[in-house]
Amino acid sequence: MIKEKRRDKKLTQEQMAEKLGISLRQYIRIDHEEDMPRRDVMKKLIDELALSNEEIGTYIKHLVEHIA
Repeated sequence: MIKEKRRDKKLTQEQMAEKLGISLRQYIRIDHEEDMPRRDVMKKLIDELALSNEEIGTYIKHLVEHIA
């Protein structure tokens, strides 16, 4: 979902990493939904991608199920 939202906004992984203030490598893990972002990064991600409450819940649920 994160990758699709980023692409909808026509942003590259590099641009998102810069906007979030994290390394490209760290952002790629978020983009592939392999890593739970820190709270501050999650807030920026929500703001940048204009995620709805439903999308946030779905994203977090997916991460918890696949990372844990």
